[in-house]
Amino acid sequence: MGNNPYSYFKRDISWLSFNYRVLLEAKDERLPVYERIKFLSIYSSNLEEFYKIRVSGYHSSLLESINRDESMEEAMKTIVQINSEVTAQEKEYYHIFNNMILPELKRNGIVLYQTDKVEPFHREYVKKYFNEEVFPYLQPMIIQKDDIHSFIQDGRIYQSISLLKKKKKSDKWGYTYAIMKIPYTKIPRFIELPSHGGNHYIMFIDDVIKANMESVFPGYEIVDCFSIKISRDADFSLEDEDRKDIASEILRKVRKRKIGAVTRFQYDKDMPDYFLEYLCEAYEIEEEELLPSGRYLNLADLSSLPNPVGDSLKQKLPQPLRVPELETNNSVLRVLRKQDVLLHFPYQSFDYLLRFLLQAAFDPKVLEIKVTQYRVAENSAVINSLISAAKNGKKVTVFVELKARFDEMNNYLTSELMQQAGVKIIYSLPGLKVHAKLAYVRKRSNDPDDPIKGYAYLGTGNFNEKTARIYSDKGLLTSNKEFIKDIDEVFRVLEGKPYMHDFKHLLVTQFNMLPEIHRMIEREIEHVKNGGIGYIILKMNSLEDKGMINALYRASEVGVKIDLIIRGICCLVPGQPFSKNITVTRIVDAYLEHARVWYFFNAGEENIYLTSADWMQRNLYRRIEVAFPIYTESLKRQIIDILKIQLTDNQSAVWIDENLQNVFKRDTAPIDAPPVRAQQATYDYLKKSTQQ
Repeated sequence: MGNNPYSYFKRDISWLSFNYRVLLEAKDERLPVYERIKFLSIYSSNLEEFYKIRVSGYHSSLLESINRDESMEEAMKTIVQINSEVTAQEKEYYHIFNNMILPELKRNGIVLYQTDKVEPFHREYVKKYFNEEVFPYLQPMIIQKDDIHSFIQDGRIYQSISLLKKKKKSDKWGYTYAIMKIPYTKIPRFIELPSHGGNHYIMFIDDVIKANMESVFPGYEIVDCFSIKISRDADFSLEDEDRKDIASEILRKVRKRKIGAVTRFQYDKDMPDYFLEYLCEAYEIEEEELLPSGRYLNLADLSSLPNPVGDSLKQKLPQPLRVPELETNNSVLRVLRKQDVLLHFPYQSFDYLLRFLLQAAFDPKVLEIKVTQYRVAENSAVINSLISAAKNGKKVTVFVELKARFDEMNNYLTSELMQQAGVKIIYSLPGLKVHAKLAYVRKRSNDPDDPIKGYAYLGTGNFNEKTARIYSDKGLLTSNKEFIKDIDEVFRVLEGKPYMHDFKHLLVTQFNMLPEIHRMIEREIEHVKNGGIGYIILKMNSLEDKGMINALYRASEVGVKIDLIIRGICCLVPGQPFSKNITVTRIVDAYLEHARVWYFFNAGEENIYLTSADWMQRNLYRRIEVAFPIYTESLKRQIIDILKIQLTDNQSAVWIDENLQNVFKRDTAPIDAPPVRAQQATYDYLKKSTQQ
């Protein structure tokens, strides 16, 4: 590696750049205030998971003195770099919250208290609420450094209190320390207070408790009270588990997640040193785990901030479009016998996929349904359709990925429900996650030489009707016989049956995906070397694999033009001699950009693949992923047109520069350039195309 001329961004520093871009949405005064608050919530939620999973890996390497990827010294350096960047971002976070969001709420008649000093007209209400709704659930505990003390639960807000006995004020060493968990499962984080003077008032439960702290500790003077929170290691590995034991092993490890090692100790930055030092000593908090923050922690809870004013302060999302060819015919299956249908979520309705599954459940010609499930919605209509199919006599097989992080328990409970209804459940493959999004509907065939007939759905996102409202994904409904044969092969792999390996059209990781991607990149290189044009567009969530990045660098060096649309992690460094023909665009807007699309110009033939796979080590080497080509010219044109819309976005899009900065295209676009907001423009494009 010493001779490698290329450079790369660090994966986790790149991710922080993405999360900062999410934070920047909260600054955008063009958005309604509750949309901006939503992005503050998403930023905090993202960061919490980041510390539970990614930062925990660096801490583990320090404890074990070994690391698969980096030395101990490098791990510590990365933790310091991460904490430094997060501290700077959190400073801006609270600036946005305090100096932009709160005044905007006030302008709209909403006052969010930022103090436990209650206005006279609210004192009686707050005291009564505390005594009746909060006090019964409080469990204050004294902290003794050298004694057994309370366990701080993962992700919960605690109030740490320093006290003085009222008779011993003169004794500066006479502090007593206590800790008290906010009982958030019993009471809401935000309390709506009576309106006054034309304003609506909202108070953090933290402040309701602080305002009544004296009644919790009678006989003491409250000296200081600050919020603290611990994030714990939530990652676990299941590389070598036997398939038959994997469900019980996953459930065992999920339950242990709550008591994992500390990865972050957040505290109010105004906490005095004497107090912080005491807590660190009592709970054995290391310096690299310390993250100063603001008065209020767990601001992912802002997603539940009451909105007493109503829809005028929220983002208005357009209604999903109807698809004409599926509207003019009641039977989705009948339509698919004549043509492929491409669905664009959430611009078009997810109902069509539900209708597809439900009609398959009741079609007498359908014998069998097979589906992969990665993240299952609660009370899922998809699952209900599969249960209906099983009860209607169809053979139904569902591959449930129990290793879908943070959805393990929900996936397990849902699979138990399906099993009770007669659905055959296949759990995770040892050492691999199944991330492919496939449904296969097999119908009766009268041809013994061609028994594999039916319909299929191939997608870039999960079979999840809830996320389909906010995730931008694509899915193909088809009865293409060649696709059906390949999909049948994929399911044979998942079921542990004998298979041929010979995928003719689909690209499948562990089999033909990697060599085929490299072949298509090399083909663009050859076109340029032969005097032609080489052009690649890649849209995905993350780009991290160095082998893939090196292939793109080599293509750029010979003159292949490459436009990347990467929402999250991007380890490729633009603006270098070896990447001079590569641009990196990031789009963050109302919907989460989630579709993965590969475009290769191929001397004008224009090859398009849709896929579940990002170009990450985990996707390419430790998962089952599927990419599928689009052959219908009209559907290819739709996808290409939408890619071009996204590349011309100059409102929500940023360039990623050589310093990993988010450079807004609207700040660099020509003054006379018409404004293009890709998500709105995509909706308008699809609406127009359905009216033709």
